[in-house]
Amino acid sequence: MLTQAIADARAWTARSIDAPATWYFPLPEVVLAACPSTPPEPITSLEPSAATRIACTRVLKPVREALASGRGFAIIEAPPDYANLPMLYWLVGHALGLPIAQNVQGTVLYDVRDTGQDLSKGARFSVTSYESSFHTDNSFGTELADYVGLLCLHTAKAGGRSQVLSGYAVHNELLARHPDVLATLYRPFHIDRRGGVQAGDAPTIQFPVIAWNGTELLFRYLRYWIEVGHEKAGEPLTPEQVRALNVFDECLRSQELRVEFDLKPGQMFFINNRWTLHNRTAFEDHPEPERRRHLVRLWLQQARQSRPRHPDRLSPHP
Repeated sequence: MLTQAIADARAWTARSIDAPATWYFPLPEVVLAACPSTPPEPITSLEPSAATRIACTRVLKPVREALASGRGFAIIEAPPDYANLPMLYWLVGHALGLPIAQNVQGTVLYDVRDTGQDLSKGARFSVTSYESSFHTDNSFGTELADYVGLLCLHTAKAGGRSQVLSGYAVHNELLARHPDVLATLYRPFHIDRRGGVQAGDAPTIQFPVIAWNGTELLFRYLRYWIEVGHEKAGEPLTPEQVRALNVFDECLRSQELRVEFDLKPGQMFFINNRWTLHNRTAFEDHPEPERRRHLVRLWLQQARQSRPRHPDRLSPHP
């Protein structure tokens, strides 16, 4: 367990984070130039050449630095009227990491929009209009996404605001005020695998909410998945665990720790999914289908050789 406060750029608060203007990056011209005049079908069949990948990776270095060792998120702004924004997004994703599947069907470009599905019947928050609560994506996955991307195509009629906070700042707060709670959060919880179950898999997997490998913190969290996971496992949360989750959630709700903003069409929001947590507020959608809120999600992993040893490489508890 990490027993010292972290004071570098990753541990920002609402007061100490850099100016909002620095969160935004214009889409480099080299990415626009790399797009073929005729988009492939599907877009995911587009494989950037080695030269394109190198050029895009080089110009997006400030974004990678912000994600890896800075505030943990960045917003790239593309022309909102570009004819094929998902294609631009796909190329940017390849410059930041390797796209990975987001469900058992193997989807790598995942549509985030309200489809009217029900959480109680197995749906994910990403296909509903509910507030998701602060979380990391794919907390139930054996392979965690290093970065999450969200491309905004259409906004909601009202709501759907993006919120983000630093796990390091949360950890500092808990270490100072509730070290006993931290000790509980470092122990494994059952997590509902929510659509990520292959034939023969158990319906839950066990991981701690927080892990530390001597170099970096790793968070795996969405409270609802934990509550459902313990129900499915037939192991009710203990009073100690409930208290730890309650204190953790109280910290996540602190306005002193988070920043928030509204994504606009053409903006690509990338998040370090290892130690930042994000939330989307509930929203009301437009009645017209063509105007309804629509984001496209990417899950990315860094190349193994460029990534430090991480605690998600530990085997999950049986």
